[in-house]
Amino acid sequence: MQSEESKCLETFRLMNFINQRPPRDCCVLKFDTSDRDGRTLHRTKRGWMWNSFFLLEEWTGTGKQYVGKLHSDMDTEDGNVKYVLMGDGAGTVFEIDENSGDIHATRRLDREEKALYTLSAKAVNKTSGLDLEKASEFIIKIHDINDNEPKFAKDTYVASVSEMSNVGAFVIRVTATDADDEAYGNSAKLVYSILQGQPYFSVEPETGVIRTALPNMIRENREHYQVVIQAKDMAGQMGGLSGTTTVNITLQDVNNSPPRFPHSTYHLSTPESAGIGSSVGRIKAYDADVGENAEMWYSILDGDGQDMFNIITDSTSQEGVITVKKQLDYESKRLYSLRVQVTNTHIDRRFEQLGPFSDTAIVRITVTDVDEPPVFSRTLYIFEVDEDTPAGSSVGTVSARDPDTINHLVKYTIDRHTDLERLFNIDSNNGTISTLQGLDRETSKWHNISVLATELSKVPVFIKVRDVNDNAPEFAMYYETFVCENVKAGQLIQTISAVDTDEPLVGHKFVFSLSSINPNFTIFDNEDNTARILTRRGGFNRREMNSYLLPVVISDNDYPIQSSTSTLTVRVCACDSRGNVQTCSTEALLLSAGLSTGALVAILLCILILLMIVVLFAALRRQKKKEPLIISKEDVRDNVVSYNDEGGGEEDTQAFDIGTLRNPEVIDTNKLRRDIMPEMLFPFRRSSPLKDNTDVRDFINGRLQENDSDPTAPPYDSLATYAYEGNGSLAESLSSLESAATEGDQEFEYLSHWGPQFKKLADMYIGQESQRET
Repeated sequence: MQSEESKCLETFRLMNFINQRPPRDCCVLKFDTSDRDGRTLHRTKRGWMWNSFFLLEEWTGTGKQYVGKLHSDMDTEDGNVKYVLMGDGAGTVFEIDENSGDIHATRRLDREEKALYTLSAKAVNKTSGLDLEKASEFIIKIHDINDNEPKFAKDTYVASVSEMSNVGAFVIRVTATDADDEAYGNSAKLVYSILQGQPYFSVEPETGVIRTALPNMIRENREHYQVVIQAKDMAGQMGGLSGTTTVNITLQDVNNSPPRFPHSTYHLSTPESAGIGSSVGRIKAYDADVGENAEMWYSILDGDGQDMFNIITDSTSQEGVITVKKQLDYESKRLYSLRVQVTNTHIDRRFEQLGPFSDTAIVRITVTDVDEPPVFSRTLYIFEVDEDTPAGSSVGTVSARDPDTINHLVKYTIDRHTDLERLFNIDSNNGTISTLQGLDRETSKWHNISVLATELSKVPVFIKVRDVNDNAPEFAMYYETFVCENVKAGQLIQTISAVDTDEPLVGHKFVFSLSSINPNFTIFDNEDNTARILTRRGGFNRREMNSYLLPVVISDNDYPIQSSTSTLTVRVCACDSRGNVQTCSTEALLLSAGLSTGALVAILLCILILLMIVVLFAALRRQKKKEPLIISKEDVRDNVVSYNDEGGGEEDTQAFDIGTLRNPEVIDTNKLRRDIMPEMLFPFRRSSPLKDNTDVRDFINGRLQENDSDPTAPPYDSLATYAYEGNGSLAESLSSLESAATEGDQEFEYLSHWGPQFKKLADMYIGQESQRET
């Protein structure tokens, strides 16, 4: 049987559906007044006749939605009681009629946004403002309607399953959620179905688990599938809402395809000169599987070439690479045969019945002949010879043979690129190497030459020059030795050592001595290839003698004994009481002249700076010359060509020197093009125009011919200035220059020949002329 609350709720939903108020009885909470022993219990009279209200979400009615009515037993309906609403949503979502206690919702409510509201109410005396009832709490529950469709967590799922799986193999589980209330009705009860993907896959209606529906699906036939799953609420009934998702399913490969050679026999060839480890050729078997299931391993089972060849597997291309195992010889054997096997490296025992997972093929290898160069008996030769050995002495012998022929005479030569100084020679018949000139170990300890045999065979020969004691020892470095003026006898002033470019067998042993007895200094041999220079007296004076030359004799202990004399320069310096140098002889001379070293350096720097300023100023003045108009920073094409000659006009050029109209920059400048290299070593010299007043047009034509034939002329239109005005006016010169001093010297008869337009002018001047004559 339905409870009273359930009945009230159904009535409430129905009345809301028809936009009617539910009865007040639906809001009354009834309490059981009997205890467990059957006794009747008495409770204090409750002032409120309600505990909770129910309200449907997404109400579609007009106006405000009625929720319920509050009523107190203290209300005698005389209008003196006021109801006050407080709590969650009071005054905004819900409002109350303070006189009647009716509660209304001011707007449409969404259960998915908020499922219940907790409020409190009290009754107040309007006159006194005192509470008639204590504030009591009640709940307004928002009941669900089916207004949300199911939604999957992803729009697209990616899944995989092994090929050849049994029916019902698990693929993936997809789940959808519905925002509606699961506890009420079927609004959130989902049912899954498959819209696309049959007959390969199926889905469980309650769980959304996708499983295979066909047995033994083969990846090699089809690898990718697209499945569309639908989730529908209302337990799948009509009128329910639905959502879909896509599942991309890939069949995973299993090793169910054995490798196979496409051919039973392969033919390869290699030259006999192929090096050990070099590739002869490749063979490949094919496997329909992918990934590690398609990995293969090649091996040689048998054949007469098993000792001469090897096969390795290229892990990238899955090919079998046949390589040379031993050096081949065309003259010994020309054809080999191998039986090669290919096998899968990863075998799935579940599919052994589909095997065997291996295959074999025959590989025949032909060895081709190569014209082989001579082969030396060694890969390199090392000889030794003493330095200073006379020219023509034998150093050693090399030998080679020609593998293509028997008893063939091999010719020998020295590669002169490795013996630029021509220190050695070789007998072309027997390969004996000899010296052409004397050798010096101190110049070069080793000589690396190459000997060539017939057909360009080559072998390196290393000749070591053995040492002979032919160099004398000398100072290990340059010594700057000084002695103080206040030095005492027997004081150490320098420790010296020596070096020798020879290399004795035991080691260097040098002996130091003075070439003669010196009254100022003596030497003490430390017997460890060093020696000490000591003073024999004290009281040196740099004004009397500012330096001393001390010859030191150095001898070695090799055979033959070599010795040399090296001179040690000892300067006399002024020192303090502790022996620290203050001044030496060179600086003392400068001080006597009144100038120190720093002052001289400063003077030299000033002179150098002045010279640099003068040179810079001269360079800047040269660069101030204005660049002619024809030279431009840009590569100008299609420029304006101006010849600067006017048409036939005044002949005023006869009145003064026409050379004043010339542009000197254009005439004097003979510039070459910047964008091409001149073809002539010396540029063509243009002849300067004559300064007489000959026919200008002939001159212009001559200049045009010069430009046309000039190899340095630019190939594009550029500015060319000829700087001459024209001549040839019929009126000749109209200038007053060079005119007669008096008007009586002029003739005007020619005006009568100029035509009617000059008749008036002719009458005026000819009439005046006739009057003068009369």
